[in-house]
Amino acid sequence: MNLNFQNVLVTGPAGFIGYHLSLRLLKMGCHVAGIDNMNPYYDVNLKQSRLDQLLDFDKFSFYQNDLSDRSGLESVFKKHQPFDVVVNLAAQAGVRYSLTNPHAYVDSNIVGFVNLLECCRYNQVKHLVFASSSSVYGANTLMPFSVHHNVDHPVSLYAATKKANELMAHTYSHLYNMNCTGLRFFTVYGPWGRPDMALFCLSERFWTTSPFRSLIMAK
Repeated sequence: MNLNFQNVLVTGPAGFIGYHLSLRLLKMGCHVAGIDNMNPYYDVNLKQSRLDQLLDFDKFSFYQNDLSDRSGLESVFKKHQPFDVVVNLAAQAGVRYSLTNPHAYVDSNIVGFVNLLECCRYNQVKHLVFASSSSVYGANTLMPFSVHHNVDHPVSLYAATKKANELMAHTYSHLYNMNCTGLRFFTVYGPWGRPDMALFCLSERFWTTSPFRSLIMAK
């Protein structure tokens, strides 16, 4: 398959979406460098299991690093430059978790994103794609949601950091002629999904409380 990009940086390749994207790119023949801090927000064993599958590919390089570590991030860019595309899927996720660990969101979603923008700026990256979130719609009551709606009223710190990412990317695109695309993901499910998502939580609760569990286990 002919591609107009061959060298891709994916942040968060041990995460759910990052893993699937990295796997797809590798199967398409791309060289993929992955950066992930492997934080314990949810089971690290699940993240490692995803990562192990990617490490089977010769064209995959992995760096356990935090985006807030500017020098570490710069070293990855220097080693692999030029990246044709950078896809930022690394972020501190979760709305409720931001109520008790706000600094994790500032470090990863704000400081880390600025570091990434700067690396893209100085290394002539052709296109930056980054994960925003449907959470940015916040207190907006207009349905269905539209990219043209005002999103100035976030109701969580997580949403505020994602809105900030959109603003920062817009600024860099304007100042430095960077191609930037933000994706406002809604709830995403699939194989190897995050265990803190509603589908998995409800399934586990149903299984542990089901009166039929003993009968099924007996078989």
